[in-house]
This record gives sequence, structure tokens and C-alpha cells, in this order.
Amino acid sequence: MNYTNPYLLWSIDELKSRLQDPRLVVLDLRPPEAYSNGHIPGARSFDIFGISLIDTRPDPLKPYLWLIEHLIQAKGVNSDSTIVIYDDVAGMRSARLFWFLEFFGHDDVHVLNGGFTAWQTAGLPITHEAVVVPEPGNFKMKQRRELLATVDDVLYRLNKPSAIIIDTRTDDEYTGKWVRAARGGAIPGTVHLEWTNNLDANGFMKTADQLKQMYAAKGIVPEKEVIPHCHGGYRSAHTYLALRLIGYPNVRNYLGSWGEWGNRTDLPIEHPTEP
Repeated sequence: MNYTNPYLLWSIDELKSRLQDPRLVVLDLRPPEAYSNGHIPGARSFDIFGISLIDTRPDPLKPYLWLIEHLIQAKGVNSDSTIVIYDDVAGMRSARLFWFLEFFGHDDVHVLNGGFTAWQTAGLPITHEAVVVPEPGNFKMKQRRELLATVDDVLYRLNKPSAIIIDTRTDDEYTGKWVRAARGGAIPGTVHLEWTNNLDANGFMKTADQLKQMYAAKGIVPEKEVIPHCHGGYRSAHTYLALRLIGYPNVRNYLGSWGEWGNRTDLPIEHPTEP
């Protein structure tokens, strides 16, 4: 694939070969019913899809991050754990936890390329036995603030030539045809590139060459500070992962995204006519 940081993705073969590693923690980000219907042996169910934040100002941000940290600890994650995350494909659920863990300072975090679908398609073992975590892990967050964008960070960077904001939502969300907040539309000056463009038809991440060409064609280059956003920091985390794979050095996920921006009537918006 020729990624700059290929270790961020694990293949199903690599995971299969290391399932007995005592330091390995495999986290299944799919809904609990999907986990119950079959999962990778040893995987721990960790559905945090609905736990979002739409106010990234300091007072609400601090307890929210504390909550996520303790949910991660409750899954038995230690500071020296090797963590592999998966959902149905190499999707936004796994990418969001990947971003959280990198932001929290964990340096051994990986996404399963192709996700559970790839594992199942390959005919690899599946179990229905749930994993019970005996005790919380010792992982403590050491925030890498440069990986997080708050509402103030985004507002400060509007129209700055050194920064570029990516809207990773659907066409209809971007143009305001589909309104999911108090207001529809877009953050002024954003570049629209839906997150699904990071994946191939089978749910694997595209190759490095494909990703580089796609982002460069939109003027999204490594020299810029890049801030992806969506509605709640999920899809934008997937773009964060894609850009990390191809070596972009300065990428920060806007955690509050349009769920925050669109509900703040004091913030500027625009209404693009085309996606």
C-alpha cells in the first residue's frame, strides 16, 4: 500500500497471528447485537457510538474527556497494551476510537483494515462468547492537544492560508439540504470531501497513491494544518486516520463538528450551492 505509517493498519493475517499475545486488546466497536451475533475471538465489545460532545469549550470538554478515558480503562486497556480496533469495515467507529487513543497519548493503536467483514470473508474463527474484563486497565491519558480542534481553534483559523478545514459530511449535509442542527450549511471556506472516499469498494482503506492524489486534487496538502469535521467527530476521525496513514504531519480532529457549529447561532456559516 506504500503508506508512510503502515503500522497504523493491521491486516487480518497479522491479527490472526497475534491473537495469543497477552498484551493484545481487541476492541469491537460495532453495536452490541452485532457483537452477540459473532465476533473475533477475544474481542471486547465497546460501543461508544452515541457518546458525543457538541460543546468543546473548556468546561464541558474536560468532563467529557474524563468520561471517555474511564470507559477505555474499563475495557482493561493498559499503558503498554497493543490495541487493535475494528467495526464492520475500516470504518468511522473504529477511526473515532483510534483518534481518541492517539489524542490521549497511547502509542500502540491500530485499526483492522477491512474490519469484521474481511475477517469473516476470509473464513477465520468467530465466537459468540463474550469477554468479561476482570479489572480496569491502568491507562492514563496524556493529551496531545495538537490533535484536537475545538470551536475556538476552528474560528481562529477561518480564512487563514496556512490552514484548511475539510467537511467530511454528505453532499446534502454540506449544502444544507439535510439539516441536522439548528442551522444547515457549512463552515465558511471549507473543502468538501466525504469520508467514504477514503475506502475502496470492499471497505478497505485505499492505497497511499490513491489517497494522496485524491487529497492533493482538493488542495489538501501536507504543508497545511488540516482540520476535518463532520457532525459529531466520527467521520472526520476517519479522514484523520487516512491523512495519518499518508504522513500528513499536522492534522487535528474537530470534535464538536457541525453538531456544535450549526447549533451556535453566533458562528458564521455559508450555504454552498454545489457539493
